[in-house]
Amino acid sequence: MCLVPVRSGTADFTLRFPAHPSWVRTARDAMRTALRSAVPLNGELIETAALLTSEVVSNAINASLCCRTPPPVDIHACWSPEGELQVRVYDQGPGMPRLPDASPAVDQEHGRGLLLLSSCARRWEVCRHAPGPGKSVWFQL
Repeated sequence: MCLVPVRSGTADFTLRFPAHPSWVRTARDAMRTALRSAVPLNGELIETAALLTSEVVSNAINASLCCRTPPPVDIHACWSPEGELQVRVYDQGPGMPRLPDASPAVDQEHGRGLLLLSSCARRWEVCRHAPGPGKSVWFQL
């Protein structure tokens, strides 16, 4: 069962973009810009959210690129009633991300996204909401 945290409905931020690697930077920068407006004095939260967003978006884009016609990727961020930042990334690509069995080699360029998510997020989960491809990865800070 997927436990999606309750949203407050305030300070929502949503972005939909094509599944192309060049959009990872845009997603990261958009998250950083939105949070600088909401919590300008919390640099640690801003940078952690930007990092985790770019990691999860990279995974979503890679999954979407496996589709014949890559569908868009969605990001939604909001504040929980308890004041925690909640970020959800949705893609329609096949497969489910999973933590690697071991840390990647030092010279390996990929494979750290979910490890970062596990170590930096307060909570996170991968959810499949309907039959067929597609899933959401959400995290809370």
